Amino acid sequence: MIGLIEDASTGLQIAIFIGAGAIIVVAGSKLAFVADRIADQTGMGEAITGAILLGAATSLPGVITSTVTAAQGYPSLAYSNAIGGIAAQTLFLVIADFMHRRANLEHAAASLVNIVNATLLIVLLSLMLGAASGPDISIFGVHPVSLLCFVVYGFGLRFAQNARDEPMWLAAETKDTRADIPDEDSHRTSLPRTLAVFAGCLLAVAAGGYAVAETGTAFVSSLGVSESLVGALMTSTVTSLPELVTTIAAVRAGSLQLAVGGILGGNAFDTLFASFADIAYRDGSIYGAIAGSDIFLTAIVTAMTGVLILGLLRREKRGFGGIGFEGWSVGALYVTAIAGVIVLS
Repeated sequence: MIGLIEDASTGLQIAIFIGAGAIIVVAGSKLAFVADRIADQTGMGEAITGAILLGAATSLPGVITSTVTAAQGYPSLAYSNAIGGIAAQTLFLVIADFMHRRANLEHAAASLVNIVNATLLIVLLSLMLGAASGPDISIFGVHPVSLLCFVVYGFGLRFAQNARDEPMWLAAETKDTRADIPDEDSHRTSLPRTLAVFAGCLLAVAAGGYAVAETGTAFVSSLGVSESLVGALMTSTVTSLPELVTTIAAVRAGSLQLAVGGILGGNAFDTLFASFADIAYRDGSIYGAIAGSDIFLTAIVTAMTGVLILGLLRREKRGFGGIGFEGWSVGALYVTAIAGVIVLS
């Protein structure tokens, strides 16, 4: 398939890219509704379901894109696709915040689990920064940090579950806080049928993700632009569209913790893209092959997450434009990140 896409005209490559994005959006738009129903039917709760099930499901196109491009010898494209996706998805929370006019989203979706997931994300990003800026070491072509990230991610999920079951910290409830209350009609459809619909959506977004990966590598050759630029601006944005669609859908449905948890949990999972890409990349550690713009992007994304944690802790009810200070700060940092990648590329 890759040969056919590389030999195709630029116009056809763009058409395939847009078509793959449309598949991802349509299938991804159904994931939030199905995930909310699964949360109610299993009793897992919106924040945990958003972090584990919805976050991982909407991240599937990105996983495939990073893994395929790394296997084909495009390390910066694979890595920047992962980090650029986290940056875009964090920005999506700001967009969702604008749509929730009753109160600042970080105020209304108060949850210890979401704070834990955001903190886990900073730990994982910091490990990646250390691997990229430290000695270029690898074991059978894989950096030890790539394997460590899987362990840390698993520990973080367990920590988040414990925080939900036995919280040692509770957010003060206000009239604008939206509690996680199961829908009364959630059991009208059986759990196996709900899971089957969820699996069908996964297959569709996976196919779209593979097509995005193939067209992304073709763009590097046909358009003559850097891997980092294609990954940070193009493939990461398209593969992140399910997060935008599902977040807006969850906010409109009143599942605010699911919306925030889906983004933060998905972002934590997205750091594992680099680990999958490192395993797929066979010319050594991927951290030793990425560009300086990729390291810069990782640092800015870490700052964006830190600001978001401050917003979740401060819980400003309403700020300028109806959103909190963290929303404007995240937006400014995202613009800085993209401008830096363009200049460095």
